[in-house]
Amino acid sequence: MYKTHLLRRSYRDDGKVKNETLGNLSHLPEAVVELVRHALQGESFAPVDARWEIIESKPHGDVEAVLRAMRGVNFASLLSSRPGPEVDVVMGMVAARIIAPQTKLATTRWWQDSTLAQDLDIAQASEDDLYLAMDWLLERQEGIEAKLAARHLQSGGLVLYDLSSSYFEGTSCPLAARGHNRDGKKGKLQVNYGLLTDRRGCPIAVSVYKGNTGDGTTFLPQVRKLRDQFGLEHVVLVGDRGMISKASIAALRKEQFSWITALKAAQIRTLIDAGTVQIGLFDERNLVEITHPDYPGERLMACRNPELAKLRAHTRTSLLEATTKELEKVRGMVARGTLRGRDLIGVRVGKVVNKFKVAKHFELHIEDTRFDFTRRDEQIAQEAMLDGFYVIRTDLKEESMSASDAVRNYKALSSVERAFRCLKTVDLKVRPIHHRLENRVRAHIFLCMLAYYVEWQMREAWRALLFADEDLAAKAKRDPVAPAQRSVAAQTKALTHSLEDGTPAHSFHTLLHALSSIVRNVCRIPGQPTLATFPMTTTPNTLQRRARELLDQITV
Repeated sequence: MYKTHLLRRSYRDDGKVKNETLGNLSHLPEAVVELVRHALQGESFAPVDARWEIIESKPHGDVEAVLRAMRGVNFASLLSSRPGPEVDVVMGMVAARIIAPQTKLATTRWWQDSTLAQDLDIAQASEDDLYLAMDWLLERQEGIEAKLAARHLQSGGLVLYDLSSSYFEGTSCPLAARGHNRDGKKGKLQVNYGLLTDRRGCPIAVSVYKGNTGDGTTFLPQVRKLRDQFGLEHVVLVGDRGMISKASIAALRKEQFSWITALKAAQIRTLIDAGTVQIGLFDERNLVEITHPDYPGERLMACRNPELAKLRAHTRTSLLEATTKELEKVRGMVARGTLRGRDLIGVRVGKVVNKFKVAKHFELHIEDTRFDFTRRDEQIAQEAMLDGFYVIRTDLKEESMSASDAVRNYKALSSVERAFRCLKTVDLKVRPIHHRLENRVRAHIFLCMLAYYVEWQMREAWRALLFADEDLAAKAKRDPVAPAQRSVAAQTKALTHSLEDGTPAHSFHTLLHALSSIVRNVCRIPGQPTLATFPMTTTPNTLQRRARELLDQITV
């Protein structure tokens, strides 16, 4: 549609009102036409920088989003029933861990360049103040975890537990030790920590152990924590096959707690050799419930996932081929005389078999001037029979939990694994750990867990804007053994990178970054430095308003 803007005037001629066109303004931009209209109404104009100037601009939207989520979960009251400087500093460290995880000294520098220091009144906090706040926080860990348990756990409910580790920079911390390294950092000292969550993966408590502590030995303290610290009379504990040992099961029965775990490969092999689990049972189904005298009072759910079987077979074949190729190189070096001596040959062979983790499938023959190897094909074939098989075990009766739900609940441990990924690498970056004092390490890991608690709430609130699957109800009804499938809507998000309305879908951190474009400016009148300044904050766009609205729906 074409618009015409004419500049006209009215005048009288012989007592008659007449109109005259002074000019055609249609060729001018709309903004200029508006200026002419306001000028004709008597308004005066001056350059913007003559009216006021911006003397400071700080990112605000991402900080405001995290603090909004904290208000939704009553985070301050979770830390303490009374306000205080320690509460503000801990909230600042948690918010900084979500937005820009750094060392404590770098954190005190970073929050000066955002609105976080001003909003929490922690601008004067030094690195030493942060360490003192960490000590204060650690003293309150038991009480804070008890509050979280009261919020999210109930008697008879499901509790997930798993253990992970993170490596140290340094050697002086009493917790630092060499153990089963889950970070792929060979030769690094590490610390272990176990995470308790509810059925959804919402974190409840974290326990820190020396780096060489075995998985199973950390389990019973969690049972006592649930009973004594949280006051729960009955829960269903879910742990992986290396976590819930025979001794743990005896303790759980004594406490009248139920459990869900899985059998180890050797135990499954025993069931197959005894004929309790037969391959033919899975021709038309993927889940069979069985019993066995070695597991009195328990139910066993034998599952077979064909897709998992193919994946494991392919992986094994690749590793065996790669190992064979490398061992043949070593055999050639020995035959040519370029590698001699039992010890030197053994070291070189050890590097190969340890690299690909399939040493058990090879028979090695090492002499001073000769090296040979053979594959243990019968053993390989026996292992291949177990591909895709796993057996879930529980003491719950069928009327309490169906076989399908038992499998689903065991697989819920993946939510704890996601929590560890978030804590260690993707978001909060608990590692590497630089602290030297044992209590500071414990406080650092607890602080990271609290940060994940806030982030978990934000992720749940933002599901509609993220690549996340929103159809959680359908997820609870899908085949528990078949490979996990995202909903059609979630797959569409992943393929198109867009939401249903055509706007971009986000990851958690790209959405947080999009919010950071909301800036708080400090302004003043030029040439009048003695007059008070005033703030002006960026008007949020549609996405930013929607993100705020979703955070306002967080309640606990």
